[in-house]
Amino acid sequence: MHPIERLRFVARSEGAPADLLVSEAAMALGAFRDDPAGMVAACRRIVDRQLACGPLWWLCARILCASDPMAEARAAVDEMEADPTDRRLAAALPDDATVVVVGVPEVTLAALARRGDVRPLVVDVDGAADAVVRHLERLDVGAEAVAARSVAVAVDRADLVVIEASAAGPTAALVPSGARAAAAVAARSEVPVWLALGAGRLLPERMWDALVSRWSASVDPFDAAEEELDTTAVDRIAGPDGPVPTVEALRAVDCPVAPELFRLAG
Repeated sequence: MHPIERLRFVARSEGAPADLLVSEAAMALGAFRDDPAGMVAACRRIVDRQLACGPLWWLCARILCASDPMAEARAAVDEMEADPTDRRLAAALPDDATVVVVGVPEVTLAALARRGDVRPLVVDVDGAADAVVRHLERLDVGAEAVAARSVAVAVDRADLVVIEASAAGPTAALVPSGARAAAAVAARSEVPVWLALGAGRLLPERMWDALVSRWSASVDPFDAAEEELDTTAVDRIAGPDGPVPTVEALRAVDCPVAPELFRLAG
């Protein structure tokens, strides 16, 4: 595939797994290895088209701040492919637990597929719950779709709520719309809430501020696929080191600050 076609694929993809987007973007950006200005423009274009995808901000920041951009791109792709978050999350889930998830959480679904004793309740976002349930059932994981209006009932019956973020910063995370309601009910019902945060999704404050300010300006809050969730609403963050206390997890930032990404693509 031509690099420009790869860039178009990344820009236009909706719902593609983050690791695939990172891999395709890294290969596309290789075409600009001898063109620093073109590299900056391409990185800006990528994040402009995928504002809510933390791993693409992470990839582009690492490339733009590296002395050897292509070696850094390969390292980032390798880290995404080797991300142990799903394995660590699977190992930490309580035995025979009923777990509420929201939307189509790719890392969490991979974790659930490793556990045959956990019963997921999948809260619907944009009509995707039935497809998620079918996917899990093909993997011999019994699951149940839950209408968004019944999120409180689902949480009241659960042992754990796992919310997956597409990006996060020091104080908040971007999560599927409806997840904030699930977290609020969980707090009232004293049900633990974990935030699943795979590799590349935790950004430093300046990068997070740039992402969330541009994302919030680009969406209708009444029709957005994502919403902000305060990190104080979660009990643990499940990342590459497994579920750890929120304050501890938020210190594990491995993304540099790339001011070049703060400007819009031309």
